Amino acid sequence: MSNPITLEVFSDYVCPWCYLGDNRVKKLKENYDINVKLIHFPLHPDTPQEGRALMDLFSCGPEEIQIKNMRMHGLMEADGLPFKDRSHTYNSRMAQEVGSWADTQPGGEKIHDKFYKAYFVDRRNIGDADVILDVVKSVGLDETATKAVIDDRSFKDVVDADWAKSHSYGVTGVPTFVSEGQGVVGAQPYEALVEFVTSLGAKPRS
Repeated sequence: MSNPITLEVFSDYVCPWCYLGDNRVKKLKENYDINVKLIHFPLHPDTPQEGRALMDLFSCGPEEIQIKNMRMHGLMEADGLPFKDRSHTYNSRMAQEVGSWADTQPGGEKIHDKFYKAYFVDRRNIGDADVILDVVKSVGLDETATKAVIDDRSFKDVVDADWAKSHSYGVTGVPTFVSEGQGVVGAQPYEALVEFVTSLGAKPRS
């Protein structure tokens, strides 16, 4: 019996399309025998600690931001995801480092959902250490250990390696899904993801 394929998912917690893609990958993992590996991507790495207004990021006015939010509301609702209007983006680098550490802890993979929720639903600055600690508490991980990860930057190299992999693969937008040397880009419909992984040999779960 062949081993399950590994699907590498390049994403960032502050990317709405990644939030959608993550939801679809969950369904994919439930229905098909695949391994999923999250690869952190530097979407807006120069975002200051206090965040950056979307009007500044996209060089547009409030009407355009409202249109973007309305569009995302429709897409999120269709996927059953909660979503609140965004006004800012935040620096997700430290959240990525803590998320990488959480993946080494029992049950820690639940933190990824919570980071998405903190940003897209609660509209919190996930670059803020206190917000990160609140997210950590919500999944039952050790706060003292998390503070050490933040203070010592002990998972900096892990995220650096993810960012380097993004560069080496030529990934310039997220989400990007890669397996067996092939890839698809963007918030693909669930059916497209099924077609992608089955073309590479993924089998339905019995």
